[in-house]
Amino acid sequence: MNLSFFDQFLSPSLLGIPLITLAITIPWLMFPTPSNRWLNNRLMTLQSWFINRFTYQLMQPLNLGGHKWATILTTLMLFLITMNLLGLLPYTFTPTTQLSLNMALALPLWTTTVLIGLFNQPTIALGHLLPEGTPTPLIPILIIIETISLFIRPLALGVRLTANLTAGHLLMQLIATAAFVLITIMPTVAFLTSLILFLLTILEVAVAMIQAYVFVLLLSLYLQENV
Repeated sequence: MNLSFFDQFLSPSLLGIPLITLAITIPWLMFPTPSNRWLNNRLMTLQSWFINRFTYQLMQPLNLGGHKWATILTTLMLFLITMNLLGLLPYTFTPTTQLSLNMALALPLWTTTVLIGLFNQPTIALGHLLPEGTPTPLIPILIIIETISLFIRPLALGVRLTANLTAGHLLMQLIATAAFVLITIMPTVAFLTSLILFLLTILEVAVAMIQAYVFVLLLSLYLQENV
């Protein structure tokens, strides 16, 4: 029974072929495309407002050099929030619960921000490894500690997103299983459990959006240090 709780995180397959690619690409067809009309419908207007506000908030602390990343970060935000929210639907698969996918997103982007800093401002980028005013005997130790903390950043990005989504899905499945078992034994307790499940689902919707925002926000902060 314990193993069945983790079956939802297995990548779906058909005839031995993993379907994670379809799970990633097909949801993009759900987004409305711009039209030639002078006035957009409510869905297009809401989508445009959300993208504009998010891009403005994300790019505001960055200088003009960092604005080149607006398209990449906004697209990544839409990708993550779509995957996270669709994964809350019944009989669906959440690709962002896979650490491999999250690391495949975090590692190249983090590496690019570091390389940009080393290429554009190598002195400032290397200066982050040694705080100003450090006593001489502590310099080797602090350089090692700061280097380790620097390389942990992409791992923290991937693990944070994976752990939060995985924990939420497991908790929802545990409560749903408890409500299903108790419905014939103790209907009142089952009703209260179902109410808790409903409130938890609302919380998970918020967590899905917040975690997508935090992932992109941290990338923008890493970019801000290097541009």
